[in-house]
Amino acid sequence: RKKIEEEEKRLERETEKERIRSGKELIEAKRILEENERKRYLALRQSEKEEEKRAREKIRWKLEQDKLERRGTKLQMPLKNPAPLKLSIPVLQEKQNSKLVKPVTKAELMKECLRSLKRNHTDNDARVRRAFQTLLIYVGNVARNPHEEKFRRIRLSNPLFQERVGSLKGGVDFLELCGFERTEEGEFLYLPQEKVNMAVLNSAGSELKSAITNPFFGVLSRPIEESGV
Repeated sequence: RKKIEEEEKRLERETEKERIRSGKELIEAKRILEENERKRYLALRQSEKEEEKRAREKIRWKLEQDKLERRGTKLQMPLKNPAPLKLSIPVLQEKQNSKLVKPVTKAELMKECLRSLKRNHTDNDARVRRAFQTLLIYVGNVARNPHEEKFRRIRLSNPLFQERVGSLKGGVDFLELCGFERTEEGEFLYLPQEKVNMAVLNSAGSELKSAITNPFFGVLSRPIEESGV
């Protein structure tokens, strides 16, 4: 009987040791998994920040190019390509390298401008939606009444404009993509009648309607890739 008791105690000790060892292995495996997830998240965030920065630079460059073209000149130097991202995740590198570089269209720039506006104000969906609706009104008024100057002139200091569009980062940029220009004194955004482009306005209207009606607009998308323009 004594031998049986000793054997039982030995088995209990072995079982306890195995339980402790398994527990340590489980904790270590969980720690490694969490560390890998953290590294993956940081790499993704860094990638998104870099791509957003490049997208903003692309929009600014395109706006400057449009302004110069309207004045009869053209920007000769292309947008400086930033150094390629060094991602620590092979899957992301493969995905990024597999994308074909292609010129960015005006519609894509408009869409990215609206996405950027939404990303910059994620804490206030109602305000973003109101900005989109207001921009749609401006664009629609010009498209329906291209000969009416009152619809082609926006006072930048107008309190209502500032509240709904002007104070939001990206609001004025979108109007400039539609053809509006700042007057020399900087008091108005003005779209000359001879520079009204119905195709551009229709494209702007389509992008705005999509942004308003699509609940996932700007949420699942990624910033546009840099092109070799």
